[in-house]
Amino acid sequence: MQAVAVMKNAQISPQKARLVADQIRSLPVDRALQVLTFSKKKAAQLIKSVLESAIANAEHNEGADIDVLNVATICVDGGP
Repeated sequence: MQAVAVMKNAQISPQKARLVADQIRSLPVDRALQVLTFSKKKAAQLIKSVLESAIANAEHNEGADIDVLNVATICVDGGP
């Protein structure tokens, strides 16, 4: 079971966003949300909104239990 969420055209450099993404990779979603909530970086707010969207997608589309979800992969690529 895999839920996907994508953010396009975010106004932040990929290098700055990757610093935050590396912190939450392979964490349980509740722990990842805690890390993002208390981070002072702009990228944390953006990634948190995408993670919340992925959690909602997993719950609605797949019927997944939120307590067992993990951040399997997270990737940050450059934009236009």
